[in-house]
Amino acid sequence: TQRAVPTPASALFRPDIEGLRAIAVLLVVVYHARLGPFHGGLVGVDVFFVLSGYLITSLLLREIDRSGRVSLPDFWGRRARRLLPASTITIVATLLAAQWMLSPLDLRSLGHDALAAAGFVTNIVFMRRSNDYFAAQSAGASPLLHFWSLALEEQFYVVWPVLLSVLAKLARPRRAVAALSIAIVSG
Repeated sequence: TQRAVPTPASALFRPDIEGLRAIAVLLVVVYHARLGPFHGGLVGVDVFFVLSGYLITSLLLREIDRSGRVSLPDFWGRRARRLLPASTITIVATLLAAQWMLSPLDLRSLGHDALAAAGFVTNIVFMRRSNDYFAAQSAGASPLLHFWSLALEEQFYVVWPVLLSVLAKLARPRRAVAALSIAIVSG
């Protein structure tokens, strides 16, 4: 098989994307700090989701152009190496800190939340539990509540490359693959 020549990191830097990321971070921070009249914390999360979708789709379409397919193990391996260390440290640190801060009953619930966070399914668990993200300050809110957005993103990383892989076998050129994928998801 033909190996792609790595692209230098400097060639991949996009100041426009970094600017949008900065705006998204600012929206989330200002929302959580309760500064001024800003109520758009989730708008910042939405911006991250759109950027992630754009960047991942671009990466996958470039791979399809280069090799005619997507290597799912390689793609998922890169995502795991990027996200698992930080998410694992966050979950473990939260569990350790909770030993001194939560009651035994709350610790049991947090243990379930930690497993859901480790499996990137907290959004589903919290939805079934009817947790209200906007009532996060209420008693009983999970210290891992913010993992819902990471879980949603990881679920996207599982489904989207598979869909693009299947459609890459059925449709050419890559613009057709992208358009067909987006049409199916939007449909």
